[in-house]
Order: sequence, then structure tokens, then C-alpha cells
Amino acid sequence: MIIDIHGHYTTAPKALEVWRNRQIAGISNPAEMPRVSELQISDEDLRESIENNQLRLMRERGLDLTIFSPRASFMAHHIGDFEISSTWAALCNELCYRVSQLFPDRFIPAAMLPQSPGVDVRTCIPELVKCVEQYGNVAINLNPDPSGGHWTSPPLSDKYWYPIYEKMVEYDIPAMIHVSTSCNACFHTTGTHYLNADTTAFVQCLTSNLFDDFPTLRFVIPHGGGAVPYHWGRFRGLAQELKKPLLKDHLLNNVFFDTCVYHQPGIDLLTGVIPVDNILFASEMIGAVRGIDPETGHNFDDTKRYIEAAAIDPEARQKIFEGNARRVYPRLNAVLKAKGV
Repeated sequence: MIIDIHGHYTTAPKALEVWRNRQIAGISNPAEMPRVSELQISDEDLRESIENNQLRLMRERGLDLTIFSPRASFMAHHIGDFEISSTWAALCNELCYRVSQLFPDRFIPAAMLPQSPGVDVRTCIPELVKCVEQYGNVAINLNPDPSGGHWTSPPLSDKYWYPIYEKMVEYDIPAMIHVSTSCNACFHTTGTHYLNADTTAFVQCLTSNLFDDFPTLRFVIPHGGGAVPYHWGRFRGLAQELKKPLLKDHLLNNVFFDTCVYHQPGIDLLTGVIPVDNILFASEMIGAVRGIDPETGHNFDDTKRYIEAAAIDPEARQKIFEGNARRVYPRLNAVLKAKGV
């Protein structure tokens, strides 16, 4: 089985974006604020948006199941206040849940949280609870920078985040550490901000003792971990200077990396540096890099090809494609076992 742990609903029906634009306009002009009931998206609309896009590519590429969450760049936690984020998150999470009900063997949901800069993260807990208990979500996406590129929140090691971690531990769910749109002109959203955040999240964990307080907490750092594998020696040396344990003991029971790396040398580096038990298959298609690589003739985001071509043994490949996902996402594993898979 091949499990893609990193999928976003980037192809949602146009009505969702239209409603969101009206919501944003309503922040400055309340008369334009749409009601939730005005968003009308049928099951047929959802089915068409998935069958012609993600599901078609999953079939073509031989992927079996995707952990599916709202479009990352659309989370935009920096827009409006908590009430704006709360309404928006609820709508987006419901759509992913509905997709998972329409295609239960192909998609399983993960939740965005209604984060808002400077707001107590406890306000996110009702949405988290609803998504786990009612929608069967197996993970959350946690934005370490809801300001959108200005980094006004405390580091992930700060007790500010602990109420979220406590619920994660209670439900035994991991968080993908995933930022959203950058509103800082210095940082391109998918080319810079995402990769900066991946690296920053790792270093915030490295320089702290977070996992002493939460030994079973699990973070998935996307996009191959940003700069982490390439600079593994730097981070090992930094940990040594800070009198931290070896990284394998300090972080690798809790921190994992996906394979959203869009060329063979990058995947070869990832699999050569990071222990195989910490690598989970992902493509993030249909996402930031949708084109065809002129050097290979294949889509950049067809990451299954890279794993198949990597110089790793069949056991390692099986861990990356399936085994590690089932271990890091226990609720996913439980769903699969209940289906006899």
C-alpha cells in the first residue's frame, strides 16, 4: 500500500474561493459578510473536483490513500480575527470530511486549526475535538507562524502551544508543521516561507527540551524538512555545542520528515542522511510545483518515482510508502485495520 501523508484540497470548487473573498471583504464592510449557509457546494461538485484531479493522478501514479487537509496557502490565519478564522476553518474542514465520505478508501481527513495571531491557542481546541471525534481526522496541521511571515508567535517549544500538544497526546495524533500564505514581501510563500518554516520548526525543537515534557508528541516536518537534511552536520554540531543529546535520541523519536522533494538528488540526500524510520511518503500534489520536469519528462511532484529509484532496500521502501505512516498516524492505522487492510 502507498500512503501519501501530505495532500491538500487545492482543487476545491470555485464557490469556496468566492465565499472566502466575500468574507475578507466583509471584514472592512460588515454588510458584505456572507452567511455560512450561502456557501452551496453539492456532493457532485466535490466528486467532480476530486475525480478529475487528485484521484485521477493517484490512479495514474499508483497511490492508494491520501491524508487530506484544507489548502495550506488558503488557511491565511493572518486575515481577520479569531471569528473569521474559526468560520473559515470549520468550512474547509467540513469539505475535506465530505470528500473522505465520498471516497472513503482513498482519502482520510486532517484538520486545519482556527489560529489567529496573538490569540490563545485554547480557542482552537473545540475545532480540533470536533474534527477528531466527529470527522475522524487522523492529524492536524499546525501553523507555527499565523502572522504570515512576520513570526510574532512564540517558538514551538513555548508553553503557549502546550494546550494543543496536550490534546494531540490525548488523541494520539501527529501535527504536520505547516505555515500558510506569506504576507511578507521578502518571503515567497512556497519558495521561501514554507522551507524557512520547516527549518525553523526543526531548530526550535533542537534548541529546546520540548519532548521531555511530551515524550509521545509527534511532528511531521514537510517538504523534506526544508534545509535540515542538507545541513544535518550543522545541526548535529549545534546540538553538541548546546550540550544536547545526539539528534537520534533528542529528536528522532518525535520528529519525522516527508518526501515532498521534487528531484532525484534531493530524495537521495534525504534517504542517505535521515534514518529511514523517520521518512514518510508524500507528494503534496496538486500543489506548489505542478509542471513537468524537462530533464525527466515526468511531473516534478511525482515523488513515487524518486522513492522507487532511490538506493534503498525493499524493506526501507515499504517503511517509507506505508509502514511509517501507520506508526506515526495511529488513528489512520486503526481505520485501515478495521477495514482489514
